Amino acid sequence: MNVLLLGSGGREHALAWKLSQSSILRSLHIAPGNGGMESLGVNVDLDIMDFAAVERYAKRNDIGLIIVGSEAPLVAGIVDFFHASERTNVMVVGPNKKGAQLEGSKEFAKDFMWRHNIPTARYRSFDHTEVAEAVKALQEFRPPFVIKADGLAGGKGVVITESVSEAENVIRDMLSGTAFKDAGRKIVIEEFLEGKEVSMFAVTDGESFHLLPSAKDYKRIGEGDTGLNTGGMGAISPVPFVTDEFQEKALNQIIIPTIKGLKKDGISYCGIIFFGLIRVGSDPYVIEYNCRLGDPETEVIIPRVKSDLLHLFESLCSGLLSEYDLVTDERAASTVILASAGYPGAYETKKEISGIDDLEGIDGMVFHAGTKTSRNKTYTNGGRVLALTGRGTDVEDALKNSYRMAEKIQFDGAYYRKDIGADILDLA
Repeated sequence: MNVLLLGSGGREHALAWKLSQSSILRSLHIAPGNGGMESLGVNVDLDIMDFAAVERYAKRNDIGLIIVGSEAPLVAGIVDFFHASERTNVMVVGPNKKGAQLEGSKEFAKDFMWRHNIPTARYRSFDHTEVAEAVKALQEFRPPFVIKADGLAGGKGVVITESVSEAENVIRDMLSGTAFKDAGRKIVIEEFLEGKEVSMFAVTDGESFHLLPSAKDYKRIGEGDTGLNTGGMGAISPVPFVTDEFQEKALNQIIIPTIKGLKKDGISYCGIIFFGLIRVGSDPYVIEYNCRLGDPETEVIIPRVKSDLLHLFESLCSGLLSEYDLVTDERAASTVILASAGYPGAYETKKEISGIDDLEGIDGMVFHAGTKTSRNKTYTNGGRVLALTGRGTDVEDALKNSYRMAEKIQFDGAYYRKDIGADILDLA
């Protein structure tokens, strides 16, 4: 089978790494890809938001399956486009535009959860015509205040603050379009939930589903979970507090009701649902849905999947998911993100990277997130540059390997958090 993978980050590198091992893969095409993926397939200079161009490429190269890595094409309706196409007959991993609204609109997701009695925080939503009403609604919530841009904001559209005046300014900035542009012209204000967060992932065709390994990611730039939100500075898998009891609650109270709720609402869904959960006491609540795999969670859960990933995706799209046998590795994985100085603010690129080929004896792998290659040298080309994924018998062992890689790989201004997993190790 010829496969086209859409995306360019660490998530897509991890997927490409696993897909390249499939016994049923004929050729792998990655659009646009990055410097680390060149040995795994053909990097294609293609705008993944130009669906007609993607269609032409798929037809020319006899693509049988498209895997959509990031959320923007899904929310924009790439699945609907290919379902309606008369030029190609290609399977696409991902939900249609309506299903992708679980991630594309915070209001849609919250309304969906309340309609189907899925545990989540109390909330109110407002659009750009309701600034005064939104500011007044702060009185209904205790600090810290949680304010979310309704639309896609690259994982950075959430502000949490103790200050009433700062919350008011955030509301005005979002609803005016100053912050997050159109994504913030509608907002959700919600109750703050105190607890430990975990990401769970279901591969579903709307009827059957398989759970991938759970993970915990770390969004803040600074150690001790301080500073600005980023796309993610590291992750671990498995998550020690995801006990059999907690997973059973998540299944019965959240995952199964979500899949049934989609069917009840007439929403066809054939892809991955990312459940951003928080454990409050011993109970799970939904913080958010995503309509694809997370990043950097993918970099720790995919190495723990023993089964053929392409076979899983083919079964998903062929109506044979219920017959698929998913096998996972009991060993742990961790990833530490090596980022550019200044990220998530302004940062420089084109810094030469050294040490990637000097990792002998370390149990792990390097996934490229923001890199570019030229004349056999690798350079930085983004804020998050590399995902250093360690393997081990447990999370602590895996983290040792991630940090051993971090000490060996260098570029000017390289930054990483030194406390990934520290909170979990205290719990364990």
